[in-house]
Amino acid sequence: MTYPEALVELIDDFQSIDDKMERLEYVFDLASEVNELPVAQWTEETRIHGCQSEAHVLLEIEEGKVSLKSGADSKLVQGLMGILTIAMDNLDTEEAKKITPDFAVDMGILNSLSPSRSNGFRNMFDKIMNDLEEN
Repeated sequence: MTYPEALVELIDDFQSIDDKMERLEYVFDLASEVNELPVAQWTEETRIHGCQSEAHVLLEIEEGKVSLKSGADSKLVQGLMGILTIAMDNLDTEEAKKITPDFAVDMGILNSLSPSRSNGFRNMFDKIMNDLEEN
C-alpha cells in the first residue's frame, strides 16, 4: 500500500527511534496534532468502545475530505489519536478508505504499547473506518 506523504514521514520518524520509551515520548508529543473535540461534544456516538480511557472521535466529511476531531482523558491516547489525525485528516474519502491498520505495524508503535492500548488504537482506527463507510 502506498501511504500519504505525511504518514510515510511519521512511519520513518518512528522507525528511526530504537528506544521504546522514546517512542512513547514521541506519542505523547503527537497529542498536539489532534483537532480537539470539546468535552461538551462527547457523546455515545463519538465514544470509542473498547478503549481503556474515555476517548471520543468525530469524523465529518467536508468537501469530500476527511475531518477528524477527537479527545481523550489520557495524553497517551490523545497521542495515538494524533497519529490517526496525521494519517487520515484532510484526505479524500476514497484515499482514506484504502488505509489499513498495517501502518501501525510498519511504524513499530504496537511493540511499545501494552496489549490493551494496542487494542484501543485498533478500536479507534476501526471506528474511524466504520464512520467513513457510513458517510
